[in-house]
Amino acid sequence: MSIVIMVGQLILGLSILVILHELGHFLAARAFGIKVEKFYLFFDAWNFSLFKFNYKGVEYGIGWLPLGGYVKIAGMIDESMDTDQLAGPPQPWEFRSKPAWQRLIVMLGGIFVNIILGILIFWVLTIKYGETYMPNSEIKYGIVPGKIGLRIGLLPGDKITAVNGRTIVRFEELTSTEVILGNTDLTVERGSQTLHVKVPGNLINDLSDMGIDQFISRVPRSTFAIDTVVPKSYAAAAGLVKGDSILAVNSVPVKFFDQLQSELKKYAGKQAVLDVKRNNVVSQHTTYVNKDGALGFNDGRTGIGAKFDLPKDKKLTFGFFGSLPIGATKAWGTFTDNAKGLGKVFKGEVKFNKAVSGPVAIATMFGSHIDWIRFWSLVGFLSMVLALTNLLPIPALDGGHALFLIIEMIKGKPLSDKFLERAQIVGFVILVTLMVFVFGNDIVKQIVKH
Repeated sequence: MSIVIMVGQLILGLSILVILHELGHFLAARAFGIKVEKFYLFFDAWNFSLFKFNYKGVEYGIGWLPLGGYVKIAGMIDESMDTDQLAGPPQPWEFRSKPAWQRLIVMLGGIFVNIILGILIFWVLTIKYGETYMPNSEIKYGIVPGKIGLRIGLLPGDKITAVNGRTIVRFEELTSTEVILGNTDLTVERGSQTLHVKVPGNLINDLSDMGIDQFISRVPRSTFAIDTVVPKSYAAAAGLVKGDSILAVNSVPVKFFDQLQSELKKYAGKQAVLDVKRNNVVSQHTTYVNKDGALGFNDGRTGIGAKFDLPKDKKLTFGFFGSLPIGATKAWGTFTDNAKGLGKVFKGEVKFNKAVSGPVAIATMFGSHIDWIRFWSLVGFLSMVLALTNLLPIPALDGGHALFLIIEMIKGKPLSDKFLERAQIVGFVILVTLMVFVFGNDIVKQIVKH
């Protein structure tokens, strides 16, 4: 059932984005009196569609090939590769009969709608939910670095106070794109020392393989008590109950939860003796530790839930109009962050296969249960990513069409139909190749993670 929910959210989210993107082209074309022949979600390759109907001279439908969607504009060489209509003289309602500046607006219409949609989604989310964050200044015990964090010089208990000299207000900023895009300087308080740790520019390569928590855990270091015990788990079999405090593992003190996790991993697949405090009385409990180093089950599931000593989150609320610049900033930040990441790929700092995510990874991001805040946040994020992707000057993408139109405006005459047709074929081959690569890359990543 969880897979069905993930796939369902993926299809719903992408369908919203594709339909609105193509609607941008559709409305712009209609505004300039250009005839639109088809409006499709997904591609009806070889003229096969799952569903279609005609309304006011336009064929609306759903194709069988889920690689996006398209609007077929009369007099234009597009994804349909229908060049027969170009054999005759230009008609006043055709794309090719309109001035270059109008055709450019039609080509950018989808990107414009994606940007507006992204801003709108983040605006509405800010109106409804405001912003919630954990104050970095109130973190008592510092951070919990993972393998990547340890590798670059961070240690458990470090307190990161600034990024590139800018004071950190929110704990969540430690895993923001400003940090993970790399080439950043972290100001670290370690005991009485103030140190500087450099985040490498290729950090994303490792994050792609191991996940963000292997850089810095999104939960600060904290003392803990047992909050829940799963029935029939090793923790339950050892007699642990809610409210217990684990003080030591085989006589090694564990004050913080990350210390407990580290010690338990040493005894994966073996037994360990826990010093447990209950009602101010300390007793010893022998337990089996599963293969993943947890007090759970042989399949890796954990057996306890912990209650942490964390600062209270702060919530900021904004009015209807006050939320607009906040939402716009979030949307634009998503756009620029992804542009910076793309720039790192072109510079060779980040491997292409580490930087891209496809349908499998996106479905995983939506999650196995319905969370509408996460759903709309991800749709807003993907809307800005789609806008950036379509700006790339690749034939068959909006950016490729826009580039050819700009060249036409500079030259003062259009490029030949034969050139545009061949460019469209090359672009389509590039896109299909990329899609196959990205899909395969997703599968490889999931195999590596598991």
